[in-house]
Amino acid sequence: MFFNRMESGRASISDAVYLEVITGLHGTTMPTILAAACQVMVGAITAYETGDIVTAGLTVAGVIVAIVRLFEIFAFRRRLACPPQLGRAEAARWERRYVAGTVATASVLGVFAARSIVLGDALCSVMAIGIGFGFGAGVVARLALRPVAALLDLVAVAAPAAIVTFMQPDLRHVGLGLLILMYVAASFEMVRLSFNASINQITLKRQFEQLSRLDPMTGVSNRSVLATDLPQMLAAGMIAVHTLDLDRFKEANDRFGHPVGDALLKQVAGRLKALAAQDDLVVRMGGDEFVLVQRAAADAEAMAQRIVQSISAAYDIDGQMIELGVSVGVAVAPDDGRTAEALLSRSDKALYRAKQERGGYVLALDLRRLDKIIASSQPIEGVAA
Repeated sequence: MFFNRMESGRASISDAVYLEVITGLHGTTMPTILAAACQVMVGAITAYETGDIVTAGLTVAGVIVAIVRLFEIFAFRRRLACPPQLGRAEAARWERRYVAGTVATASVLGVFAARSIVLGDALCSVMAIGIGFGFGAGVVARLALRPVAALLDLVAVAAPAAIVTFMQPDLRHVGLGLLILMYVAASFEMVRLSFNASINQITLKRQFEQLSRLDPMTGVSNRSVLATDLPQMLAAGMIAVHTLDLDRFKEANDRFGHPVGDALLKQVAGRLKALAAQDDLVVRMGGDEFVLVQRAAADAEAMAQRIVQSISAAYDIDGQMIELGVSVGVAVAPDDGRTAEALLSRSDKALYRAKQERGGYVLALDLRRLDKIIASSQPIEGVAA
């Protein structure tokens, strides 16, 4: 019941939060390197003092596991840096690989500690068990958001040593076994508390980030989103930028009042969201200006026509029918620009021409062609026209 509750909490977090959690797991190599280094040191000392071949073999196994885990971490980082963006299903596969690595490390360290107890060298046992306790502390810190994986690690690192101590007839070994079990119980309680606190913290962080990207009146993205999302969309392939400016909005706002003007802007934003595909981006630039970034750029002119038709249809605001017009400037990458700044600039110039023509849409490509025709028709200096 307890694990079901935590696993349902994990499933309820958003894909973005889940990806952040998995990225955090692969965020550092230091714990893996330190665990291997400590085991090599203690294993070398124990093998030298006792001549135990099993300890030497476990030390070699720990190093091999650490090397494999380091390769897995670096492979994840390379994958994260390459498109397309990591999805939840793929992230889950990387998580399973990471958890398998931590369980393997915990198992080797657990058997390593148990073997040191069997050998009977007090100092070597203290060092080996200390490595296990240190690993358990790292599990609490790193795997709090993966509670089931944390429990598997804690059991794997503690169970072999606990079993060996309980098999000894004297009271000292039984006491050591009980201490190990109490350590596991306390560690998992810390995992439970950290899990709840971390999920709440990450979720709140994401919510604040999302709110900072939204226009509070219309619910679409605000202009700050263009600085981050537009370059990413441009890098992914051909896109079209539709820059919109409402016609006759100021007159309607002055005549009917600001509440009606706000309602108009909300309906305009709603119509743009209805026109946009799931991967498109709708942004309110401020006032009565909007931008729609379209991924299916081959359909750019048809989208511009749909925008003009939809936005120009009458609006019903509390029974009052209001008509607006719209001017649209369209720039398509890469023909009209290969950077976000160039696309926005050329779509804005096309918008200005559309407003001069009293509404409708103008393509930046057509505007460039017209400018070339005008330039070629100019008389050469010193030659009569």
